[in-house]
Amino acid sequence: MSTVRFNRLSVRKPYVVLALIETLAMMSCLFVGIIYSNSSYSAGFFDHFLCLECLTFVMVVFVCMAAMGLYHARLRGEPTELLARIFFSFVLATIAQALLFYFVPYLNIEPKAIGLALLLSFFIVCGLRYLFIRIDQTSLLKKRILVLGAGESASIIHNKMRRDCDRRGFRIMGYVGMDDNTTTIADRHLVSVDLDKLDEYTSRYQIDEIVVAADQRRGRLPMDALYRCRLAGVNIIELATFVERESGKIPLKMMYPSWVIYGDGYRKTGYLSRGVKRLFDMLVALAFLFVTWPVMLITALLIKLEGGPNSSVLYHQIRVGRDSEPFKIYKFRSMREDAEKSGVVWAMQNDNRVTAVGAFIRKYRIDELPQLFNILRGDMSFIGPRPERPEFVEGLSKSIPYYGDRHQVKPGLTGWAQICYSYGSSEEDALEKLQYDLYYIKNYTLLLDTIILIQTCEVVFFGKGAR
Repeated sequence: MSTVRFNRLSVRKPYVVLALIETLAMMSCLFVGIIYSNSSYSAGFFDHFLCLECLTFVMVVFVCMAAMGLYHARLRGEPTELLARIFFSFVLATIAQALLFYFVPYLNIEPKAIGLALLLSFFIVCGLRYLFIRIDQTSLLKKRILVLGAGESASIIHNKMRRDCDRRGFRIMGYVGMDDNTTTIADRHLVSVDLDKLDEYTSRYQIDEIVVAADQRRGRLPMDALYRCRLAGVNIIELATFVERESGKIPLKMMYPSWVIYGDGYRKTGYLSRGVKRLFDMLVALAFLFVTWPVMLITALLIKLEGGPNSSVLYHQIRVGRDSEPFKIYKFRSMREDAEKSGVVWAMQNDNRVTAVGAFIRKYRIDELPQLFNILRGDMSFIGPRPERPEFVEGLSKSIPYYGDRHQVKPGLTGWAQICYSYGSSEEDALEKLQYDLYYIKNYTLLLDTIILIQTCEVVFFGKGAR
């Protein structure tokens, strides 16, 4: 994938360019709106370019678009879904702009100008997205990848990353079989290469990157040829690093101790970093409490009305927190009070234990709101791996390698796994989500927390993964 590293995060270059073009377009629309609403306005475009109002306008729209997943590199869906996301992002932006410019007195722009700018920006963004999709579907923006290996390791790319949304940033030019008799890739995907002349092949076919995915490496890799390729500007990357970069998760099957030891990430956080993280949690939790307390009050009343005057509104469970320490988590009750009379089980699709009110509050994650108090108490962080019950953790730790590593950090109300994967209700789901959790722990930054926080709006708005 053609990416740039920014604060430990890999960001696709095409999306960076798209964001810059859309920013410039929205600034232009605001300038047109100001001119239209105030014919006596005499300042030029670049005089207005960096003013506070302009930056605020663009930032609000940009955040709303990001909240609807429009800058997610693996965004899937039909054109109608993309149009719906753009529409809803501008609806949110309109509400946010109205509130912001009404309550903040020094943001002085005519409402007519803002309305016209939003309308023009909507149509321009739709046009830009259409062009971007058409270009992105071609090979113009994709890295040309040669996979060195055709065995079980290489099949991870071939089988697990086969969808178009998984390969938006790269194009596989072929798999090179090694002399280890472990070929699992179909012959039509193999390419014949003289390994001693690998540099000549990469030059002839304009290969941008070689992914080393050989099952057996010791004494079998063409190191001299790879050295010449690297000198010629061809990037050489290990399979695990490639999968991490392209999928946003750490593949457990390739998580060798040496890869962790010599790789980047897992940086030690000092007192300042932990203090900033805690301040971030407190401020976001208080902001959410301020905004959602009416929703919480209505939810409590609905649960009481459905369950009767003697029914409980909240329920608590013991969950596993940082350093495997247990703590008590609070949620709005969404199941019958006798839901676990037969023991602890995973939540299921269309679970008959879920009440009518519970189904709704689960879909939009309202049942999780009491955990804001867990965050204020310090039991949880706002962003982090979701806490699991001790009964599940004990079994999963025995069957899934590295499962205990997710307890290096505080559990979160939302997390990277929640925005990248659906609801987990089995051991297979737990394994998949663990790979996203490990990616978060390895690459943690405040920027990543902010991205997760913004994109959680998409999960809530579209009810993704609810059960």
